Amino acid sequence: MSATAAGSAAGSVTNRAAKRARPSEPNAIRKQKRSWGGWIFTAPFAIVFVLVFITPLLYAAYLSLFQTRLIGGTVFVGLDNYVNLLQDPAFWEGFRRVLLLLLIQVPIMLGLSMIAALAIDSARLYMTGVFRIIIFLPYAIPGVVAILMWGFLYSNNFGLAASINEWIGHNVVLPFSPQWIMVSLGNIVTWQFVGYNMLIFYSALKTIPTDLYEAAEIDGARGWQVTRAIKLPALRGSIVIATVFSIIGSFQHFTEPSILQPLAQGTITSSFTPNLYAYTLAFQGRQFNYSATVAIVMGIITAIIAYVVQLRGTRKEDR
Repeated sequence: MSATAAGSAAGSVTNRAAKRARPSEPNAIRKQKRSWGGWIFTAPFAIVFVLVFITPLLYAAYLSLFQTRLIGGTVFVGLDNYVNLLQDPAFWEGFRRVLLLLLIQVPIMLGLSMIAALAIDSARLYMTGVFRIIIFLPYAIPGVVAILMWGFLYSNNFGLAASINEWIGHNVVLPFSPQWIMVSLGNIVTWQFVGYNMLIFYSALKTIPTDLYEAAEIDGARGWQVTRAIKLPALRGSIVIATVFSIIGSFQHFTEPSILQPLAQGTITSSFTPNLYAYTLAFQGRQFNYSATVAIVMGIITAIIAYVVQLRGTRKEDR
């Protein structure tokens, strides 16, 4: 074989190997289309997420690094706003209130929701659908309407509490007094969200396979034994979710005190909760930079606590 023929044969082998090594052109085009297809499907969510969540967050963080002064205008101050906030007694007093609401009201609310879900799932109640609707109905009522209704009941000047005091002849029932205001607000929040959390727990109970109940019945388990061995373990994931939502809601406590503030003057102050404090600073005091600092700090605290609770709950569920 001549050198030319040998070179031609070698080149042909090399070309065939190269063609086998690289994908065909149509496959490459399809792969490229598939990669772009994923971005196209996720683009609407990504755009909304960036515009609605990421951009305001970054802008708030940017605002928190500045101060607007009478002399000099808006100047960069770095972390001065954060240092001032950590020394602000009004902020920490409001934070203490929402923390107290979290530690006392949330366990009571979740406990009542769990009892309601277990009772409805027990098949020992008649007309369970009616009970489920009745318990969920407070959550279906618009929040502002519900709070105004409770404000009418709690008011010291008119409504149910005022009528009771007038009938007794002495101011005994004072839901808006400093001693009872947190109990009153906790009662409103519990009344509103027991039904919501009940549905979360009830939905989790409905996912339990019937085989487990049949096996427990064969083993002679009844009543509380079935609840403790089957139902409560199945609720662990939903309890974690409900707890995380409740933590976020407690630290974001704003609607109830802001609406009831005119009815409880002197008790619900402008810094009653951190969110109400931030709102007052921004829209009444025109201190947008300090208000953004309050929002950023509360967001960080909420994220850390919610993450820790979720992490611990997930670890227990894995065990």
